Amino acid sequence: MTGHIDYLKNNRRDFSLDVLLEENILTNPFELFDYWFGSAVDKQIVDANAMSLATVGRDNNPHVRIVLLREYNEKGFVFYTNYRSSKAQQIENNSNVCLHFFWKELVRQVRIQGVVSKVESSVSNRYFDTRPKENQLGAYASPQSQVIENRKVLENNYKKWENEFSGKTIVRPEHWGGYIVKPTEFEFWQGRESRLHDRFRYRLQKNNAWKIERLAP
Repeated sequence: MTGHIDYLKNNRRDFSLDVLLEENILTNPFELFDYWFGSAVDKQIVDANAMSLATVGRDNNPHVRIVLLREYNEKGFVFYTNYRSSKAQQIENNSNVCLHFFWKELVRQVRIQGVVSKVESSVSNRYFDTRPKENQLGAYASPQSQVIENRKVLENNYKKWENEFSGKTIVRPEHWGGYIVKPTEFEFWQGRESRLHDRFRYRLQKNNAWKIERLAP
């Protein structure tokens, strides 16, 4: 196994696309995130709303996977999943999570630490109603994170629920819905030349103000 050693040793790229300086940084991290996310959308970056979600299990081991951001405002960042999944069990055990966005075309990363909780049922219902029918049925068909014998299990489950809801409105299953991550810390990373990247951390204070600090790269 070579591990593509030459690539790992010699791959270099220019990080001089943009800058992030004290004199032009926004004091509200939600506004800066909104600006950066808008730039990613305008750049037509594929899956600009894809984010890593890190959780901690009962065994104290970290777990990470990609989920899709579906809504955000100053209350937090919302994603949807199966409430019986591994990630949901880990969230039940420890509500402290971390989100991470990476937009390589803009040479930018955003890391968000926060506390996660379920959204109101009405919020999950509204979002579920906007999903394509196939995705709605998939929420019923997949026993997410459970061991299954083969793909046929999923296909048979899908067909079962397709027949069950034939000609009917598909209602949201109780085991599926949204979570909202309420940030306590943001970190914005802008790639720079010579690996002297710009990094700024926002920490939520007891008075609900954000303390801004520059971090060494």
